[in-house]
Amino acid sequence: MEDDEIEAESRSDSRAGAEDSNGEAAGRKPKLSRKNIFTLVSAASVNFSSMICYSILGPFFPTEAEKKGVNQTVTGLIFGCYALCTLLGSLVLGKYIVQIGAKFMLCAGLFLSGGCTVLFGLLDRVPHGVPFILMCFIVRSIDAVGFAAAMTSSFAIIAKAFPNNIATVLGILEIFTGLGLVLGPPLGGFLYQSFGYEIPFIVLGFVLILMVPLNIYVLPSYDATPSKDSFWRLFTLPKISLLCFLIFSMSSCFGFLDPTMSLFVIEKFHLPTGYVGLVFLGLALSYSLSSPLLGIVSDKMPNTRRWLMVIGGITAALGYCFLGPAPFLHLKSQLWLFVFMLALTGFSIGMTCIPTLPEVVKCAYENGFEDDLSTLGLVSGLYGAVWSFGTFFGPTVGGFLVEKFNFEWAAAAQGGLIFISVLFLGIYYFVEPCFRRPATTSVEENEERAPLLSNHI
Repeated sequence: MEDDEIEAESRSDSRAGAEDSNGEAAGRKPKLSRKNIFTLVSAASVNFSSMICYSILGPFFPTEAEKKGVNQTVTGLIFGCYALCTLLGSLVLGKYIVQIGAKFMLCAGLFLSGGCTVLFGLLDRVPHGVPFILMCFIVRSIDAVGFAAAMTSSFAIIAKAFPNNIATVLGILEIFTGLGLVLGPPLGGFLYQSFGYEIPFIVLGFVLILMVPLNIYVLPSYDATPSKDSFWRLFTLPKISLLCFLIFSMSSCFGFLDPTMSLFVIEKFHLPTGYVGLVFLGLALSYSLSSPLLGIVSDKMPNTRRWLMVIGGITAALGYCFLGPAPFLHLKSQLWLFVFMLALTGFSIGMTCIPTLPEVVKCAYENGFEDDLSTLGLVSGLYGAVWSFGTFFGPTVGGFLVEKFNFEWAAAAQGGLIFISVLFLGIYYFVEPCFRRPATTSVEENEERAPLLSNHI
């Protein structure tokens, strides 16, 4: 009965969209259906629970790993292997999302990730040295596959449910991503100081597992036919390749901070572990609070997306140079400057990243990809894979640079990577009009400006 109701709502939404595109219902604003509300609730729960479990390691795991005889480079690899396995998982699962089923993939991924989070909390009982390192790699790698399954299916479902408001919905969901990133470090640091190593992982792992029955109940099913298109064809489109480079550079900067920032703050500013989590708030709060507004701007004014990405990228590059600050700036490290630069960087990363997903989807459709869940699975898988490659590169290379040089030079190098990616994308946008085919219709642009929320809700 519930599936019949959902099908009826879907047919009703399709008819309404067709009427609007033909101009027969121009004065009527689109209504958020029950199916869309359930999809939002499901995606929000996935973003929040996954991010809170992901972010708890930052304040205390590097210190705990040092006690187990793990150097900073290997700690960076432990953080980085999570991203590498997420990369591989995103590519495979994005390709076969239709065959597996988006809803099943999401729920199974949550369960697997939650179980591995609990297991990671028991690793303090493993002997020092190689056994501890090996078990960290194994558990984090399996956890990453579960995370890839949940996030790949979530992105694809969101793009399918809200085709004309992807950036707006993505911006709204980033509030919950930010909440997870905000609450994870201080909550993890508090539980670690109060109860030891095991409790943070056990508590938050079970929170993740409890999200499974919620999503089984509220998430609608989405059916589609498998696509013959490939990741390679999608990735080799010039615009998408440059957008992927930009996504990679931004995620690399995010990942760079995980194994390095807590140790830098403790050594430079002599803060206790419990307060390190509060420093993470500067980045997470500015990113999550600005994302909804940036998403609305991106959807209502699609032509501003290129400016948002370029200006945001340049600002982020400058932010990382001042984070240390870089030695060539000859400025003294101060806590207020560090937190301010984190906040500025969080806002600029949101400005850059929020418009990228709708731009990739739009480019895929313009180049002949089918408008269905299979294509959105490819886009979501590619997006997740590139983001994960960045979060693998950032901690791995960042940890090495910090060990060989220092945090200040390593952060400046990350800023340089962002600047290069933005420079290439800016050049592309500058020369793009010379090769663009003339547009034949403005219907798609008008649909992109259609508001997600209305007074009828």
